[in-house]
Amino acid sequence: MDAYVAPVEDYRFLLSQVLGFDLEMAELGSDLDTELAVSILDEAGKLCTEVLHPINQSGDEEGSRIVDGEVRTPAGFSNAYATFRDAGWPSLSADTAHGGQGLPFVLQLWLDEMLSASNLSFGLFPALTRGAAEAIAAHATDAVKSTYLSRMVSGEWTGVMALTESSAGSDLSLIKTKASPQADGSHTITGQKIFISSGDHDFGGNIIHLVLARLPDAPAGVSGISLFLVPKFLPDAAGACARRNTMAVGSLEHKMGIHAQPTCVMNYDEAIGWLVGEPNRGLAAMFTMMNAERLMVGMQGLGVAASAYQQAAVYAKGRSQGRGASAASGTVAIVEHVDVRRMLLDVRSFVEGGRALAGWVALQVDRARKHPDPDERTRADGFVALLTPVIKAAFTDMGFESAVQAQQVFGGHGYIREWGMEQLVRDARIAQIYEGTNGIQALDLVGRKLSMAGGTVVDAYFALIEGDLDRAADGSIAKNVVTALETLRGITVLLKGADPQTLGAAAVDYLRMFALVSLGWMWLRMECAAEQGSTPLDRAKIDIARYFATRVLPRVSGMAATLSSGPEPIMALPVDAF
Repeated sequence: MDAYVAPVEDYRFLLSQVLGFDLEMAELGSDLDTELAVSILDEAGKLCTEVLHPINQSGDEEGSRIVDGEVRTPAGFSNAYATFRDAGWPSLSADTAHGGQGLPFVLQLWLDEMLSASNLSFGLFPALTRGAAEAIAAHATDAVKSTYLSRMVSGEWTGVMALTESSAGSDLSLIKTKASPQADGSHTITGQKIFISSGDHDFGGNIIHLVLARLPDAPAGVSGISLFLVPKFLPDAAGACARRNTMAVGSLEHKMGIHAQPTCVMNYDEAIGWLVGEPNRGLAAMFTMMNAERLMVGMQGLGVAASAYQQAAVYAKGRSQGRGASAASGTVAIVEHVDVRRMLLDVRSFVEGGRALAGWVALQVDRARKHPDPDERTRADGFVALLTPVIKAAFTDMGFESAVQAQQVFGGHGYIREWGMEQLVRDARIAQIYEGTNGIQALDLVGRKLSMAGGTVVDAYFALIEGDLDRAADGSIAKNVVTALETLRGITVLLKGADPQTLGAAAVDYLRMFALVSLGWMWLRMECAAEQGSTPLDRAKIDIARYFATRVLPRVSGMAATLSSGPEPIMALPVDAF
């Protein structure tokens, strides 16, 4: 594989010309500017290029394994994590009150993109720790926070979430893991969890499991689930890892991809743990972590697509095959062939549009956390909630599709391990499944998010897009975005208040429509910004914006026609006929 190249100049373009980063930071009371932000991203990119990408393919081939009951990660992973931790990257966006750097969340999401592009298996370790720390910060007692939080923020200790059981996947009401109260205020946790990413490793330090379990008197269903902090080692008064807890890795899952990531079956045998949040309110506490993770998983899809595009573009420019357009021309690089260009542009238009949309959502996260006006905080928080299932589902679906498209550019070589493309396809697939399958994300969008605040959140979001369209009325792609937005808005009106079966039939197509219109909005903004410049990057943005508007965005109308047919074609076939 060719070396990974961090998209630092694209980040600079977005911060300085599209997202208004300096003005946003000033409004939030921060003195961070574009140049400093870019320098931070540049350093992160160097780490991804020089440390993480070189062990990506070897890590996939070696895989994690169990030795004497302990997980061993592939060669180089433990040292890479030490480098990552010692440079301060785990604390990048964490609250300064807990030892974090408090830097803007846009830097965090774009770091997640680069981690996923260079080494997706590795990126899960710090990402899960960050999510676990956020849940602890939001819901744990002061005593628990003082023991665990600063060490997790620094990356000295890592964190995971343990939700899934063999009989309880998406339906967490079926959880059977038990929690028994103890006289000292702790609980013993007994049960088995599966699919636990980063459940164990050899990086040193403690591993903090957030485990869903049931108290003895818990009501049935999701209203009877509590959340517990269960450390691998029980710390002493000084915080040292004094005694091994009664929890162990039963086995490692044998997976399609992310082989370097230890996905564990975890057995808890009266392991000591502490309640996080209120009894029987564990799901609400866990969703603090899951919502943060869903944005990160969306960036996994984007990162894999970005990496796949880079590899495919280099290959397409260097691989000679076939004749040129004229009869007299000789063999040409395959990038000259129209179908290869179509595949590359499909991927690139998603990657660069998605990168912009992720940056905009990340800025809304910071506005929701830090804006001095409470109304602005509420408004931004609504936008983040609305876009979270879109980022998670659409980016991971499009990320997998992009990896397949880029693999196709390589032809037969894309199917061969040495080129690395088949690994990207395998690694990308899991992101569509975990942290809530993409079908569930679509149901969340149509069933919950469209009706937030009486439907005013989605209306306000559409108004933002409309405002930019009004300002760019003469832009070359504005008409296409207007048409797509009008189509989406019409379907949105039809779905508000629809019955569950209609919503279920429409959900997946609707989410993709929503994503395409949102990406079209970002391309509109990028085209308007690029028209003010004259660099090769500016000219490329204009060309890709027009490609997206004319070749990708019109798919919205086809999806609208599909979902307008309602649930009848889906439900007509009797169950016995399947």
